[in-house]
Amino acid sequence: MDESRMFQENTSDNYLNSVAPICEDDAFQKKGHSARTLSPEEAEKLARDQALVSDFKKLKLEKEAQKNWDLFYKRNSTNFFKDRHWTTREFEDLKACREFEDQKLTILEAGCGVGNCLFPVLEEDLNIFAYACDFSPRAVEYVKKNVLYNIERCKVFQCDLTKDELLENIPADSVDVVTLIFVLSAIHPDKMHLALQNIYKVLKPGKCVLFRDYGLYDHAMLRFKSGSKLGENFYVRQDGTRSYFFTDEFLSHLFMAVGYEQVVNEYVLRETVNRKEGLRVPRVFLQSKFRKPLSDA
Repeated sequence: MDESRMFQENTSDNYLNSVAPICEDDAFQKKGHSARTLSPEEAEKLARDQALVSDFKKLKLEKEAQKNWDLFYKRNSTNFFKDRHWTTREFEDLKACREFEDQKLTILEAGCGVGNCLFPVLEEDLNIFAYACDFSPRAVEYVKKNVLYNIERCKVFQCDLTKDELLENIPADSVDVVTLIFVLSAIHPDKMHLALQNIYKVLKPGKCVLFRDYGLYDHAMLRFKSGSKLGENFYVRQDGTRSYFFTDEFLSHLFMAVGYEQVVNEYVLRETVNRKEGLRVPRVFLQSKFRKPLSDA
């Protein structure tokens, strides 16, 4: 596949997924509090691409957000995202938060997609009960049709985190760990706090949200064509789905304004490699951990 064909999409999410999984074991990786430094060419491109999508189109995209994600899953079925077996390796808290060995944990995967994170976690740890929800009804149906789906070990339901109360499906203060992995970036920045408030109600005091998502200057951000920008660090893909690229400062303010305490909040800088094509792709993510205060008990 030639490079021009690989880059034909408005964002390179399809391309990036095919080049290398974000969990590639031999990819270069470092963590820290400094964002990626742009090359002069990259800085010039971002400075040049300042034109915003029209207000009419912005409203249309917000109104049709669920439909666009449903169509995404209709097109891609369960084949687009790779199973995230890196989750327990990267987030030690998923296991380490136990107060005693063999304690049964209750987790919530907020934004489960088709189960690429959910099912590996359930396979790796038999003492977990999982709640899982997604914006897309079609994605939820794919999870329920998976041969690994077991109602004794998980409960999956459709939910718009910005307006549908999680308390309708999950008891208050009952969840030991919440995973929020590549989910918040798909929500309009003005509504992100609503999702965090919703999650806060079901999380046990003293327990944490484990977060991972796109960071500022990730390669996907730099691949957007002119006319894709919705706002600062916020873009729309050709299929109508949207993506926000976080700074550590913005994310910290977002969580702490809702009442969470910051535990860890750092950039993950990776360089994934497609050896066959000889391409190197710089990836930037934020990996963070925010806690609901014990004083909220």
